[in-house]
Amino acid sequence: MQHLVAHRGLSQMVKVDSAGTSSYHIGEPADRRMREAAQQRGYDLTSRSRQISPRDLRNFDLIVAMDRNNYREVLLLQSEPVTNLRMLADYLDQSWPREVPDPYYGGEDGFHRVLDMLEAACPQILGELLTETTTEKSETAGD
Repeated sequence: MQHLVAHRGLSQMVKVDSAGTSSYHIGEPADRRMREAAQQRGYDLTSRSRQISPRDLRNFDLIVAMDRNNYREVLLLQSEPVTNLRMLADYLDQSWPREVPDPYYGGEDGFHRVLDMLEAACPQILGELLTETTTEKSETAGD
């Protein structure tokens, strides 16, 4: 997503971050196999793992969960209804799995499959964010 946002010249407008629901790998880089698969596609994964916080639910317009378990974990962070949480599969057609498979215990092809899903979903996510931003600006200008 960061690559797509930067490629479209939207880095000043769209902030992208990544966080997990567990604390197992805080401070660590992405799995070596994911970094290698991403590098083959021209992506440089330099971020370090961090755990999602209730503040993220307030500070980000959209939170995208990779699977149902992550979705449930994010919902538990907030006592109020969470309206900015979606599943990645919401941005994919029915030919894709409904959850992003965890490639950690499989072969390298699993990491490529996850990247395929992200490459298919991210333009849809960005389009939705830009549409919402344009609509909000239009409504504000009309007030």
